[in-house]
Amino acid sequence: MTTNSLAGKIVLVTGASRGIGYQAALEAGRRGAHVIAVARTIGGLEELDDEIQQAGGSTTLVPMDLSDFDGIDRLGHAIFERWGHLDGFVANAAMLSELRPLAHVEPKEFDKLMGLNVTANYRLIRSLDLLLRQSVAGRVVIISSSSARSARANWGPYAASKAAVEALAKSYAAEVGGITPVRVNVFYPGAVRTAMRAKAMPGENPDTLPRPAALTPKLIDMIAPEFTENRMLFDWEKSELRPL
Repeated sequence: MTTNSLAGKIVLVTGASRGIGYQAALEAGRRGAHVIAVARTIGGLEELDDEIQQAGGSTTLVPMDLSDFDGIDRLGHAIFERWGHLDGFVANAAMLSELRPLAHVEPKEFDKLMGLNVTANYRLIRSLDLLLRQSVAGRVVIISSSSARSARANWGPYAASKAAVEALAKSYAAEVGGITPVRVNVFYPGAVRTAMRAKAMPGENPDTLPRPAALTPKLIDMIAPEFTENRMLFDWEKSELRPL
């Protein structure tokens, strides 16, 4: 994609204060998008803002907890009032619970994980759908994981949440594909040097893993107007695009 492939576009990224979300927002800003950066950590958002401005881009910082579902509705209304449309949505924010047998997972922990990884994304789609339809080329990329299919022992809640959000993406893609300007796809980053990965694999040498900046150019390619695929999954580790 060209370096200004998102010039004039409005792009929302969740979990934008660190890791993949931070680098995705930065990449979108470098390509000319105005980035709506959503995250809980104000310090990380301010650092992102500084970097995007240095790259010649611009941001709107939204410090919020995505468990505030009414806040998600207010966010959609605010975007409508200011711009009237949304060109890209990168659904990145997620959490990982403690890795333990499913029967040992506390109900509150399970509900919190499902609330962020699944319900918040449903509420975002619900709030942003009409805005995406008002774009000439609305693009949605949902970050998922191979855990949705491997469902390894002790990964039950996280695996279930990723399987659920993939099902939402697949259904939404079928609803909008061909009859609206919106395209919906899923992205697997694989093993990446992030705080979540360090929590899951505490004995792993992080120097053996790629940094988020290595994969985000391909991720942001998927929200450019030129990317017209729908209901597809891109597996970054395998460099493979396949039907979702």
